[in-house]
Amino acid sequence: MTQYPSLHMIIDGERVSGAGQRTHAVVNPANGETIGELPLAEAADLDRALEVAARGFRIWRESTPQQRAAVLQGAARLMMERQEDLARIATMEEGKTLPEARIEVLMNVGLFNFYAGEVFRIYGRTLVRPAGQRSTITHEPVGPVAAFAPWNFPLGNPGRKLGAPIAAGCSVILKAAEETPASALGVLQCLLDAGLPKEVAQAVFGVPDEVSRHLLGSPVIRKLSFTGSTVVGKHLARLATDNMLRTTMELGGHGPVLIFGDADVDKALDTMAASKYRNAGQVCVSPTRFIVEENVFERFRDGFAERVGRIKVGNGLEDGSQMGPMANARRPEAMNRLIGDAVTRGARLHTGGERIGNAGYFYAPTVLSEVPLDAAIMNEEPFGPVAMINPFGGEEAMIAEANRLPYGLAAYAWTESASRQKRLAREIESGMIGLNSTMIGGADSPFGGVKWSGHGAEDGPEGVLACMVTKAVHEG
Repeated sequence: MTQYPSLHMIIDGERVSGAGQRTHAVVNPANGETIGELPLAEAADLDRALEVAARGFRIWRESTPQQRAAVLQGAARLMMERQEDLARIATMEEGKTLPEARIEVLMNVGLFNFYAGEVFRIYGRTLVRPAGQRSTITHEPVGPVAAFAPWNFPLGNPGRKLGAPIAAGCSVILKAAEETPASALGVLQCLLDAGLPKEVAQAVFGVPDEVSRHLLGSPVIRKLSFTGSTVVGKHLARLATDNMLRTTMELGGHGPVLIFGDADVDKALDTMAASKYRNAGQVCVSPTRFIVEENVFERFRDGFAERVGRIKVGNGLEDGSQMGPMANARRPEAMNRLIGDAVTRGARLHTGGERIGNAGYFYAPTVLSEVPLDAAIMNEEPFGPVAMINPFGGEEAMIAEANRLPYGLAAYAWTESASRQKRLAREIESGMIGLNSTMIGGADSPFGGVKWSGHGAEDGPEGVLACMVTKAVHEG
């Protein structure tokens, strides 16, 4: 059985306990018990990390594609070898089921292997000019990156934040979530053990506002990469403007799912019910607002509630658990507030709507229908195990509802009409759209949103280029 490891920061390859005495209690969400004490950074720790990152950038920007590829491929191999330990630690910290955590390791493996190939495909171009003249366009690493990762994918988010800068030739200071530190440290350790120079990547933890202000206020940092809520993202973006930092922002979502009368309803039900409650709904691209054409509304609503009622909730480490607890004490409280408001306003509660037990942060998978559009849950990202199912009268109204909110991260639609699929692809305002599928991501495709869901992209070639600047050189 994997034991929860001791906690630390990593600065200049050293395991650092911090300059001060402040710590953060890491809690197992399955039982609410403290499993570790995480040292929090003081200003001196952050200054040291910045100094090391500046040196690391000077080292790594000169690395060859072969060197970068070797590190990324080596880290991928080590993650495969350590998959079970990494997955168990992630489940202890965040609560998700062990099979989900294992898949998260594989996500990192695929991404690192893709980036290992992408380092050889960072192409420039030469422009046609009169004889004796030449213009070339090149891509260069942007510089040290401050990367902030949330708790919901404790392995995958740090993997994204570390992989792209390292592939691009940047150094990086990772500030992962204090709720899930050991997972992030495990990913970084794979990179260091695979030969990444110790100066290139650091991991710090601390009071979030203190750390963000300190790092983003430093002239060392040249780029901000953030995944998290829209509210925090807007705050960090304002801080980043003082030094005109480049930014990649992957923010909140409120995923619409359009179900048309010509859809394969049974397939849609089987697929979407499973997807909705993955990681207890704590997924930025989670399908959330089900926008159902009137002629199949009752069939879809009843079939969805029936499937959700069979989901087995339990400790993510236990065999057979299909949904684990929510990640922290704040999330069940948020569910009670949002669901209670919706029911008070007239929404129908079909299943769930309450906590399970009095140990840990378990919450029953919940289905609401006929939810008024002015209910808070129809306008705020719920980030939990709740689906809202409403009837709508045709394509135009359904598209309007999908686009009503300022979010635009992920959207889904189910229809057998090829012409409608083309219209939806064009008219839905979202960075990613799944048509008759929930597969909207991959190592080789960009991941990101529009409107309040952020800008820029991770993964794919775009993820590497987001950590680079373009330079034009004109020779006479």
